Amino acid sequence: MTAVDTPPAAVRHRAAATHRLLRAARGDLLAAAGAAVLLLIVLAALAAPLLAPHPGDGTDATHPAQALLGPGGDHLFGTDGVGRDVLSRVLYGARTSLTIVVSVLAVSALIGVALGAVAGYAGGLVRDAIMRVTDVFLAFPALLLSVALAVVLHPGVQGAIIAITASWWPWYARTSAVTAAAIRSRGFVDAARCLGVPHARILLRHVLPNSLTPVLVQLSLDAGGIILTAAALSFLGLGPQEPTAEWGLMVQQGQSLLTTDWWVVAFPGLAIVVTAFCFNVLGEGLRAVLDPRREAAR
Repeated sequence: MTAVDTPPAAVRHRAAATHRLLRAARGDLLAAAGAAVLLLIVLAALAAPLLAPHPGDGTDATHPAQALLGPGGDHLFGTDGVGRDVLSRVLYGARTSLTIVVSVLAVSALIGVALGAVAGYAGGLVRDAIMRVTDVFLAFPALLLSVALAVVLHPGVQGAIIAITASWWPWYARTSAVTAAAIRSRGFVDAARCLGVPHARILLRHVLPNSLTPVLVQLSLDAGGIILTAAALSFLGLGPQEPTAEWGLMVQQGQSLLTTDWWVVAFPGLAIVVTAFCFNVLGEGLRAVLDPRREAAR
């Protein structure tokens, strides 16, 4: 492996980022707590069939005779309007909500980072063309664009993922373009060009790996917003449909019961708030640690 393949500056940059992450885990207790709670939520979602006291209620089972039972006994979170165990629905809803979050982040980052890196590295007309398309999507409020697309698409998990992704990828394209444009003038990139390394190889081996730090921070910050957007779509009837368990859909189904049977809305609503909050504090912690300007001021 040549020196150009693994530039010392890039190696030092990645080592410093890893060191800052480890230091953050020790110093930022709020972010560490958020990460721990998120880990528990992910594990609970993965183990939903094992943890749910009534696994069938997480899918299509109904028990009209047990409708709207209060929390306690065999139903710790109570039951909903058709007798389904709310705790089981919350656990299965975590699977749906987190699936939407992971899918949206993965597709948005894949599209946005790729286009942004090409735009930032190539510059000129290529950059202008990609950025103008990006600006068109950014001209619309994210939630409004997601709702408009969800109306056109078939309601469901896949439709929600496509609708939210369409409003999220431009942010990664812009972030990646700015970072790639700064990296293209670095010494190790100039050295690679002088040695005749193909532009595609430079882009994949040097520009992309060294422009991922702000993208990682953006991913963690955006996860909470995606949770809320997905819940909003479901609340409007444009997201996952029955019998799929999803937190926003559960809130929508129980809104008329808030003053009488509060648990039908409270527990899925609390799950939305806690998950979004944990994603936000984790993202803020990562941003505080990985921000190069903050590190330079230390």
